[in-house]
Amino acid sequence: MTDISYWKIFFGFIGGLGLLLYGMYIMADGLQKIAGSKMKKLLEVLTRNKFMSVVVGAFVTGLIHSSAAVTVMVVGFVNAGLMSLTQSVGIIMGANIGTTVTSWLISSVEWLEILNPSNLAPIAVGIGAAMILFTKKEKIKYIGMITVGFGILFMGINEMTQSCMPLSHSPHVKNAFLIMGENPLLGLFSGMIITAILQSSSASVGILQSLAILNLVPWNSAVYIIMGQNIGTCVTSLLSSIGTSKNAKATAYLHLIFNLVGSIIFSLIAIIYFTYINPKIGFEFINLVEISIVHSVFNIGTTLLLYPFSNQLIKIAQFLVRNVKDDESQLVVHLDDRILENPNFALDSCLKEIIRMGQMAQNNLKISMQALLKLDEKNIDDVIKHEKQIDLLEHAITKYLVKICNTNVNRKDNKFLTRLFHTVSDIERVGDHCENIVEIAKFMIQENIKFSDKETQEITEIFNMTIICYENSLKSLEKNDKVLANQTVTMEENIDTLEKELRDVHIERLSNNQCDAKTNVAFLDTLTNLERVSDHALNISQVVLKYKPVKL
Repeated sequence: MTDISYWKIFFGFIGGLGLLLYGMYIMADGLQKIAGSKMKKLLEVLTRNKFMSVVVGAFVTGLIHSSAAVTVMVVGFVNAGLMSLTQSVGIIMGANIGTTVTSWLISSVEWLEILNPSNLAPIAVGIGAAMILFTKKEKIKYIGMITVGFGILFMGINEMTQSCMPLSHSPHVKNAFLIMGENPLLGLFSGMIITAILQSSSASVGILQSLAILNLVPWNSAVYIIMGQNIGTCVTSLLSSIGTSKNAKATAYLHLIFNLVGSIIFSLIAIIYFTYINPKIGFEFINLVEISIVHSVFNIGTTLLLYPFSNQLIKIAQFLVRNVKDDESQLVVHLDDRILENPNFALDSCLKEIIRMGQMAQNNLKISMQALLKLDEKNIDDVIKHEKQIDLLEHAITKYLVKICNTNVNRKDNKFLTRLFHTVSDIERVGDHCENIVEIAKFMIQENIKFSDKETQEITEIFNMTIICYENSLKSLEKNDKVLANQTVTMEENIDTLEKELRDVHIERLSNNQCDAKTNVAFLDTLTNLERVSDHALNISQVVLKYKPVKL
């Protein structure tokens, strides 16, 4: 065979691999868009039970054809505080089971003749493309994406097989696989490296199956390579845990420990079997279905074997990260770029962070009240310090919202995202008004003035109403509660009325020389700021009620 032939094989194989990966990507994208919100609800409800977490992990991985992607998402969930380390262990175990779906899909060319790539792939691409191009319904377009991805995936397998056909006559290639079968460490290392580079065990198993079609892969070589593939898939989650919290790092280590222990146990079983029990089968060529069986037996067997010891695995993972210190000054809690793989989860985590920002502003509103009424300098400093954090958080959340907008979100979620941009701005403005109020307090301390008992009583009344109004608006957003949102609308109207009444009463006091001009400025400016806070609370409640924001 000439060098030119080897280059043709290489380029053909790379092209087929690209089609395989792209087909998997399109299928996963379409499935996520159809099942995104349902997957979110499944995780929220079922991860409360460890066994059901395994089921959910298998189901989600079966949909997106990548255990690495699922474990990266889980690392993101744990880092964002959406999932505990205990909940993550079941998802990780289930992800290993779910990743076998791809190998069974590929091996179906043997056990279901109609799925032969040369027959089905062009038809699937044609039908899927028609569904995407000639319909306006989103669900049909997503089904079309899945169908196109299905066809492209099989085209990739077919292309890899056809390009490698000349290698079936090469004694060097056959000898290489025989050496890997006789040397378990070499087989493990090969599978690990290929999977680490591709960052997908499903894709690397697909490559193994495409070579198995040509009768190039013996049983013992295939088994050790599959063991190595399961170790290599951990690289993605380990890399994704860089810069995360202690629990998120422990989640990535948990994935590594689980796959490493499973691979060692099953490799030892394989060595004993191929050496002493049935040496002959080790040198026989394995087919596609048999690769799927080995892959499934390993992943299901590892889960059954280690599931009872999940708490011990968690303790080992926590021990490995015992010296890692969490950044207690971390500004952002719920935002994590890993979750952007699924926009529904990203949107949910972003909403949690917006609520947290809103609660920071709510706390500042209460402190500003104490600062103004008691003229307390410590409270003034606290409000100014917290306001800087709110401003930084506003920038971080806005950037994250932009990232979500750049993902494939549906129209309904896109409209909600637009409203959330306004909500973040409203909360930031509440923080600004709190800062304005403590500036009034600083002015009163410098001028050595204070409110009269009557003025204090009036300021306290409207302050308390404003705090309750703002609290209701945040709760309505957090719980998507239209009753609370409507209560906020009513309270805002009452605050507007009270603000006008107090303003008129105070102006009358001023005209009767019952207060001085400096106190008058402080009093009226406070009313203005509190009325504006209630306006922003109204805007937040209107996100729930789907009204247009008030321009301020």
